[in-house]
Amino acid sequence: MSNHGDDERGPTAMVQSVDRAIAVLELLANGGEAGITEIAGQLGVHKSTASRLVSVLEGRGLVEQLGRRGKYVIGLGVVRLAGAAIARLDIASVGQSICQDLADRIGETINIAVLDGTSVVNITQARGTAAIAAQNWVGQRTPPHATSSGKVLLAHLEPVRRNQFLAFPLDAFTPRTITDPAALAAELDRVPVDGYAATFEELEIGLHAVAVPVLGAGGAPTAAISASGPAFRLPRRRVAQLVGDLTGAAAELSGRLGFRR
Repeated sequence: MSNHGDDERGPTAMVQSVDRAIAVLELLANGGEAGITEIAGQLGVHKSTASRLVSVLEGRGLVEQLGRRGKYVIGLGVVRLAGAAIARLDIASVGQSICQDLADRIGETINIAVLDGTSVVNITQARGTAAIAAQNWVGQRTPPHATSSGKVLLAHLEPVRRNQFLAFPLDAFTPRTITDPAALAAELDRVPVDGYAATFEELEIGLHAVAVPVLGAGGAPTAAISASGPAFRLPRRRVAQLVGDLTGAAAELSGRLGFRR
């Protein structure tokens, strides 16, 4: 086997190539610029291997060449990839004070969540006075079909992506979890009309939640803000009453994110 792995094939070689490509990006990020010879030396590979790696990255716009046969720098394609993460950081940082204000006002746990693949990720949380023992959901991945935020985000997906999700098995987390695709689709259709989504013991027994969409600068829902708490404090009547508070907080956050009506 070659020390440089130039002749390897299969999964191991693929993983090694990915690792080397990331190493190239890190090298350029740290050093600003580098030529093929320097890149090869840093990675401990032949110049031909380094050239192939850089060529693939250049084709994806992740690196750019400074002049003909010049050195390479990080490309603007990296900005595109980083955009999603930066947007989440913006929502989390901008939304924290809004979440805390709302949590203080209504006394329950407030979360902001985004859709990541087939999961919902909670990126910000604030606890109200009545939720001292509430679970910390930040960073946790939850199933969209069993959460109020997930239903909001699924409801506003383009039809093709929503149908792809509905084709996956819908796991039951409690006896109340909606596992029938047709029933879930019907509920999702009502979300844009009602302006909110709710769950009643669908993720955990005794847990109720309600969520509304947060709009990005372009007007499309990019996140959801929710209130959750124990069923005895959030009966269906109070869930409906909280929609106005959540909608106001979502409008404020949407405005800070650049949305203008």
